[in-house]
Amino acid sequence: MLRVRLLGEQAILDEATGSVVTRSPRTLALVAFLVVHAGVPQPRQRIAELFWPDSTEAQALTNLRRELHHLRHAVGDECLVVTAKDLCWRDCAGVRVDVREFDTACRAALDGDAAAVLARAPVAVSAYRGEFLPATNEEWVIQPRAELESRCVRLCDRLCQARRASGDLTGAADVARTRIRLRPLEEQGYRTLMELQAAMGDRAGAVSTYHQCASTVERELGVAPDEATRRALQRLLAGRPEGARPATTGLVGRTRELAALVRRWQAAAGGRPGLVLVRGGAGVGKSRLVAEVADTARTQGAIVAIAQCFGTPGRLPLAPVAEWLRTPVVQAATATLDPVWRTEVDRLVPSGRARSEPGTGPRAMVDAWQRHRFFEGLARALTGTGRPMLLVLDNLQWCDQETLAFLTFCLGLAPRAPVLIAATLRTDDLGERPDIGDWTTRMRAAGLLAELTLSPLDEADSARLAGLISGRPPAPADRRLLHATTGGFPLYVVEAVRGGALPGSGLTDVLRNRLEQTSPAARAVAGLAAAVGRDFTLALLTEASDLPPDTVVRAVDELWRRRLVRATGDGYDFSHDLLRDTAYALVSPPHRWLLHSRIAQALELLHAGDTGPVSGLLAEQYARGGRPDRAIAFYRRAAEFASSTFAHAEAIRLHEEALELVRAQPDGAGESSDSSARQELAILETMAAPLNARHGYASPQLQQALERTIELAERLRRHDTMLTALVGLWGSRFVQGRTIDAGRVAAEVLDLAGEDSELRCSAHFAFAGSATSLGRHSEAVRHFDLAVRLSRGAPSLTVGTRPDVHALAWAAHPHWLLGHTAEAVASCREALVRARAAGHPYSLAVALAYAGITHQMCGDTGRLGDTVRELAELCDRYGFAYYREWGLVLGGWRTGDHATARQGVENLRAAGSFARMPYWLALLADTSAPEAARATLDAAIVAGQARDDVWWLPEVMRKRAALDDPGGAVPRLRSAIRLARAQGSVALLRRCAHDLGVRAGTP
Repeated sequence: MLRVRLLGEQAILDEATGSVVTRSPRTLALVAFLVVHAGVPQPRQRIAELFWPDSTEAQALTNLRRELHHLRHAVGDECLVVTAKDLCWRDCAGVRVDVREFDTACRAALDGDAAAVLARAPVAVSAYRGEFLPATNEEWVIQPRAELESRCVRLCDRLCQARRASGDLTGAADVARTRIRLRPLEEQGYRTLMELQAAMGDRAGAVSTYHQCASTVERELGVAPDEATRRALQRLLAGRPEGARPATTGLVGRTRELAALVRRWQAAAGGRPGLVLVRGGAGVGKSRLVAEVADTARTQGAIVAIAQCFGTPGRLPLAPVAEWLRTPVVQAATATLDPVWRTEVDRLVPSGRARSEPGTGPRAMVDAWQRHRFFEGLARALTGTGRPMLLVLDNLQWCDQETLAFLTFCLGLAPRAPVLIAATLRTDDLGERPDIGDWTTRMRAAGLLAELTLSPLDEADSARLAGLISGRPPAPADRRLLHATTGGFPLYVVEAVRGGALPGSGLTDVLRNRLEQTSPAARAVAGLAAAVGRDFTLALLTEASDLPPDTVVRAVDELWRRRLVRATGDGYDFSHDLLRDTAYALVSPPHRWLLHSRIAQALELLHAGDTGPVSGLLAEQYARGGRPDRAIAFYRRAAEFASSTFAHAEAIRLHEEALELVRAQPDGAGESSDSSARQELAILETMAAPLNARHGYASPQLQQALERTIELAERLRRHDTMLTALVGLWGSRFVQGRTIDAGRVAAEVLDLAGEDSELRCSAHFAFAGSATSLGRHSEAVRHFDLAVRLSRGAPSLTVGTRPDVHALAWAAHPHWLLGHTAEAVASCREALVRARAAGHPYSLAVALAYAGITHQMCGDTGRLGDTVRELAELCDRYGFAYYREWGLVLGGWRTGDHATARQGVENLRAAGSFARMPYWLALLADTSAPEAARATLDAAIVAGQARDDVWWLPEVMRKRAALDDPGGAVPRLRSAIRLARAQGSVALLRRCAHDLGVRAGTP
């Protein structure tokens, strides 16, 4: 049985297996055309002209024959009637088409009585998963798309009426919401939903629906809701007059800036994606300017998705990206993605198809490479709509690091996508965010960034704006006073006029005056909303407030009418963050404590089924409300959520907040002390993964966390935890080049790990790695072999690779040093085979990196070149920095490119990664002039001796002897021979002995 989906998602699926038969846009367009004309033969020539208007008649018919072949291969012949002149679709049992199912159920419902509507309409509405062929904009699609949507709207109206008549008000409200999504600019749907919410006693919801309606028609059409909608609100408020909402104004004094922004948008819509950054101080009109170009983009048929960043903590990482993805058109396009990409989008915006519990996502340390695939899924969803897209991001100065990284990735992934990111940046709030400056510098250097800086308005434009708001132009004296008071900042001008500010008032006084003009209840609710610190809902405010629900609803409506708050989707936010700051400042410190405590309790009650998405906000509210115990638990929950979307920086921050609260608790004795230690240990255990993923094994932060973990685990007798941390500490010290220290840790792990311990494999691996660097090659081979035997195939929790792959790849080196060239090549080859079969990119990168060293040792420059190229591609794709540097040094050595090899060495040093440094410096010396080579090899000898990294020292000393005169070369070569013999390095011993024979005249 096949299922053809043309509404919302575009695909032909095999229902038995769930596999995709095809997602070819042209094949699906052809089947869609035939389906909407089912039963009516369509001439081949007409189809060819419609689908390939720019081709000759003969070529168009040839193209049609090709697509028909693909279609018949996909769906078979049972549902197609094919003649030499025409094509026709006929319904059959083996192929189910959502458009035909919708049509059948829709006709049965619309032609029947109320019982038929209740029985059949839900089937039809469920079948209508989105607009017809959402990613196609061909002319023939427009009419059937509009007709199908119209029929679904009529169906919603009939079903809503039928459910309301039957007493199913909840079901009727659900249908009304569906209708609003279909026709967001038709007020009838909003009025119906308001009436239903009122009938169910949800006055807060009804008022919120009105605000959503007013905001939508004002933004899209520039008008206020019509009289019928306003009367509906008046009835909800028990006869209280609604009050005129102050009129919006046109854009004032920004002609040049708007023209520049529109030009940048047109370039992006034409296939030159980029980022435009509108800079300026708070209240200078950045958001208003971007809103103007957003209106222009909408009128041109583009998709506009809007998000904002918040300066208050508690929001999930990548929250702006999630807001963009929830835009209805983007959601429809997401449904057309291949399942692998839809799964990645579901990590951030669960669709219900495959929602997973928090923490079931990839482990940060083990599968950090999957972050690339995650970002690619999100980017494909945003750029796959088939239409130009404007992504608006307000308040970039508060943007989280993960969103910044995603923006860079997205623009780099689709260099021809018609996408523009329009962001606003407050320049007077960057003191604590140097990373924003670094990011904009990189975007500028990449040629992706255009910048506009807004200055305050002059006196004339300030007066003009004031006149538009008040309805009359200010007198000349008042113009000068207004400009002197507001400095020409549009926000200050607007607030001063609306609030009737006194002459000489500063901005704080202006905003305070605006808030103090509201009723006491509205001021109380504004303070509560400000304590939330981000977008808020009426449900949250009514639950957290000590005011009656009706009073809260009226207060929010008053704040909305006075433009102090604005509707945002299902909730509200302050019209400007400066208003939020002012409202919060009006709340006394003791009362803030109470408000935060109430908000936390309300949030936990409202999200009792799943606190994950609000865990960060809950943690912040409990911390401010004097409940550190609850705050710690939710900080950990929020960190887990952040890690599941690879937001490592945020996960680290959340863990650190939890640690600070734990360590701030009073020192106790006995059980109390142990309880704090257990809490700290639990946090440190989960913190190690994002620390490693973010900073790498050589980082001091990871080292400190691991050392503290070992200390606490030993004190609490947590044997397995201590072993895991010891393996991690071995990796940290080894990569740092602390060879002896790492060897001691490896020996301790091997001694402590019992025969039945799951960490026995890691213990042998660590011991073997240290033995290799210390020149104990026979021991290394034996323990690598044991690690391979004990490996269970899954990636190591501490190292991040499959132990069998890593051990085989590394074992090739001591094998070669022992003179076992065939075994070295075989081990290297087996590691690559296993890595490719596992489908684990990080393990493959490791296998390739070690293979590069093996090929270099063997002198196989051909295989080395292929290996380095594949390694570079893999590292660039997944962001593997450490092994990327290996590839740079090896690639530079192969081609004699000194600059590339030097860059790799310098990158390793900068990251604190000094393991194998004598080897890397020896390769660098091979690309250098003789004098520089001497200095580099001397540095390699010093580094190897200082760090006890001796496995390659015989070769370094041999190379250095080659640059000496015979008097100095012979003693150096004899020292190299002694060292190679002590290590059992047969391969290096032969090289050194040969050179000594040449120098002594007896080769």
